[in-house]
Amino acid sequence: MFEITPQDWDVALKLLMATFLGGVIGFEREKKGKAAGLRTHAMVCLGSALVMIISTEIFDLYKGMADVDPSRIAAQVVTGIGFLGAGAIIRSTERVKGLTTAAGIWTASGIGLACGIGQYRPAIITTALAILILVVFIRVDRMLGNDEH
Repeated sequence: MFEITPQDWDVALKLLMATFLGGVIGFEREKKGKAAGLRTHAMVCLGSALVMIISTEIFDLYKGMADVDPSRIAAQVVTGIGFLGAGAIIRSTERVKGLTTAAGIWTASGIGLACGIGQYRPAIITTALAILILVVFIRVDRMLGNDEH
């Protein structure tokens, strides 16, 4: 029989927190009609959290038996998400679009990695700052004459 342990609840909390925080950023992007919105940001954040959880579990499992570094897996997530973000960037002769969306995807990944190791405060603070950037900074950007958003 499958028994739910306190560790299972901890993992569930990490994954739920990542999904929620990624969704918060994605919701703002969705409201602005961006291609990478609620589901994309939530999935990136969730997947990153899972990878971080698994990498720390591998570290614990092989501690003392093999040279395992959980930060190496996290570093690969950051690289991989960079490629995903690159797909969100569209360049035309007039301008480049999608840079903020790509940065949002990359940030969501970092939030997910933080949730994956239980670092909720930095994840929540980063989410709040990301929303601040997306909602408030666009007004500053427009005041400076950049109306391409």
